[in-house]
Amino acid sequence: MVTTQAEARPLWGIFWMLVTGLCFVAVTALVKYLGDDMPSAQAAFLRYLLGLVFLLPMLPGLRALALTPASLALFSLRGLVHGLGVILWFYAMTRIPLAEVTAMNYLSPIYVTLGAALFLGERLALRRVLAVLVAFLGMLIILRPGLREISSGHVAMIGTAILFAASYLLAKRMSGEVNASVVVGMLSIIVTLVLAPFAYAVWVPPTWEQIFWLFWVAAFATAGHYAMTLAFAAAPVTVTQPVTFLQLVWAVLLGALVFAEPADGFVILGGAVIMGSVAFITWREAVLRKRARRILVAP
Repeated sequence: MVTTQAEARPLWGIFWMLVTGLCFVAVTALVKYLGDDMPSAQAAFLRYLLGLVFLLPMLPGLRALALTPASLALFSLRGLVHGLGVILWFYAMTRIPLAEVTAMNYLSPIYVTLGAALFLGERLALRRVLAVLVAFLGMLIILRPGLREISSGHVAMIGTAILFAASYLLAKRMSGEVNASVVVGMLSIIVTLVLAPFAYAVWVPPTWEQIFWLFWVAAFATAGHYAMTLAFAAAPVTVTQPVTFLQLVWAVLLGALVFAEPADGFVILGGAVIMGSVAFITWREAVLRKRARRILVAP
């Protein structure tokens, strides 16, 4: 049977989202491998500084960019928010298992949903409210407050998810004003500048081995974001979103096989609950968009 292009695009979307997940798991594995020998702020700064080499093809477009004061303020605010989130993420990676970092990171879309309702005026229907509550139940299953100690790494991951959600909302606010590649490029540059004073305050001389592995962290992160862009271009989010949940599977396996982190059934269950909530919200948004398009094209 000959596969048509229309049939192949969802398959390519799934493929590129698989590549995305593997790249991001590689990022977490390398950061975990580096451990806490280097302060989190410095490791985050070097990751972004080394990653600037991948922005070289964007330089002509960035140089020609004429930013308004309002756009520059939004870029700066997003860079500050994202930079703080990156520091917290690097810190959490040195304090809690890979699976817990991955599972709690799935809360970002939930915070995006809340933020869109609070700050962008989007309607929050009852179904979405219930999905958000289910996601928070998943977080409680992971953290199990009162049954075990909640570490600073868990608190850092909650902050990370909130800050990354805020970064996404700011990107969404800017998406109608400038090209997507400009948004990505400006984020990398401003986050590097934001992280510089934090890194300077805790600076320790890095080894060449640490620089080598942080370069690969930057490379895999860049490749992951590029693959995600290809996935979104090839297939609807409702097709690609469920594939991202495989990252939790990879993280559990990697933590157990490489870092001797025992698989925690509560983390897997809580992660599955959060993933189900995110999948439901994604599906509902796709249904509403399709319904809106039908109304627009109706005679």
